[in-house]
Amino acid sequence: MSSSALPPDAADTAKPSERLAELGLLLPAVPSPAGAYVPAVRDGDLVWTAGQLPLVGGKLAATGLVGDEISTERAAELARVCALNALAAAAAVAGGLDSLVRIVKVVGFVASAPGFADQPTVVNGASELLGAVFGDAGRHARSAVGVAALPLWAPVEIELVARVRG
Repeated sequence: MSSSALPPDAADTAKPSERLAELGLLLPAVPSPAGAYVPAVRDGDLVWTAGQLPLVGGKLAATGLVGDEISTERAAELARVCALNALAAAAAVAGGLDSLVRIVKVVGFVASAPGFADQPTVVNGASELLGAVFGDAGRHARSAVGVAALPLWAPVEIELVARVRG
């Protein structure tokens, strides 16, 4: 998904919440932490999220290794779900989605089958969603890392850093 999915004038002037609505998406409820941490922390003008799993309605949308049980395409869809969860967590401590003015950094972890090396394509699911929601302000630095396993056997986990207005 790219920001070209929106009309050019909307991509330049729309608020992130408006772009999200135009994409037919809503921010989900912030998932409860599964450990001794918080979903997001604001420090000055930055918000740092904890790693977000592809939870939908409080349940993991899929489990397994990418390149084995999970296809690259499905994993990219799950990375998009993770990005929505990360945006919800960031918005909760920033004062709303429209208080986020720039996505600075994304880190994607992909539970990878042996020999799988297409982690960047998986994490593109998150990056493309962020670009569609924030336009140029959604372009970010990024890492896409293959790992042996993730919590609860999730196939992908996304965390982000965003700058907050004011």
